[in-house]
Amino acid sequence: MPVINLTELRAGLPRGTRLIGLDPGSRTIGVALTDVSLMLASPYGAITRGKLAAVAAEVGRIARKEGAGGLVVGLPLSMDGTVGPAAQAARDWTHALSAATGLPAALWDERLSSSAVNRFLIAEADMTRQRRAEVVDKMAAAYMLQAALDASAG
Repeated sequence: MPVINLTELRAGLPRGTRLIGLDPGSRTIGVALTDVSLMLASPYGAITRGKLAAVAAEVGRIARKEGAGGLVVGLPLSMDGTVGPAAQAARDWTHALSAATGLPAALWDERLSSSAVNRFLIAEADMTRQRRAEVVDKMAAAYMLQAALDASAG
C-alpha cells in the first residue's frame, strides 16, 4: 500500500471508516483512533515496539476490530523542519507497515507531541511519573492525530 498525503487518505476512505494514529517511540508505539466522522481523535492504547510482523499483526487486528481503513503515523521532523535520520527511519517503517497491513498510510509532523502531553499531564492532571509513563504514548498519538484531523478537515 502507498504512503500518501492526508487529504488523499481521507478522501479515499469509505464513509464511516476510522483512522488509526500511531506515534512510534523507541520502546512503545502509541495508538489513537478517530471517531467515524473523522472529527475527534481519542487515545486507544500502546503496542510494544518489536518486529514489524508482530506490530503489523496487532495494527491489523485493531483495524479490523474498530473498522479503520488507514493509518496516520507520526513523523519526527527535526526542530527546523528538516528530515533527519529519525524521520527517514519513520518513513521507511511506515512504508513497510503499510505494505504489511494492507492499509494506506499518511505521515504527519509530530514534533513536540510527547512534550506537550507531558506538560499537560504534569500541570493539569497532576500525574505521577509512573502514571504519566503509562499514558503518554497513547495520548501523544491522539494529540498528533487530532492535529492531523484539524489541519485536513473540510
